[in-house]
Amino acid sequence: MEKKKSFTTSILVDQSAAEVFKAINNTRGWWQGEFTGNTDKLNEEFTYEVPGVHFSKQKVIELIPGKKVVWLVTESNLSFVAKKDEWTNTTLQFDISTEGKKTKVTFTHYGLVPTFECYGGCAGAWGDLIEQSLLSFITTGKGVKVF
Repeated sequence: MEKKKSFTTSILVDQSAAEVFKAINNTRGWWQGEFTGNTDKLNEEFTYEVPGVHFSKQKVIELIPGKKVVWLVTESNLSFVAKKDEWTNTTLQFDISTEGKKTKVTFTHYGLVPTFECYGGCAGAWGDLIEQSLLSFITTGKGVKVF
């Protein structure tokens, strides 16, 4: 899948790559919804749910401390679109890099493309989660409610 078609956004923070990596993996701190399972070990599986709206199951497929976090969506059920499993077999990737004295997080939802019915709503939600809640969680230790 081409990166330019999949949803992507970036943030820049003063915290270290190690601090950013730790914050990303503490999903309960910034991603609103209900979680089961762990997100911080390779091959772990976890579920994320907003009851009646969104359910997805992810598997941690890549975990490189201070560099990268990748989750594969193995199941999904989106109540607000015709094709309920649009997210299934897509990947959520966080790339962590250094820009000068700052740390950059580039989030890409590979497979979340403009042809998906959920693209507008999902891209908007990801933008808010990454650019507001994750940013706040990394910089202040507290995520913000975005929906």
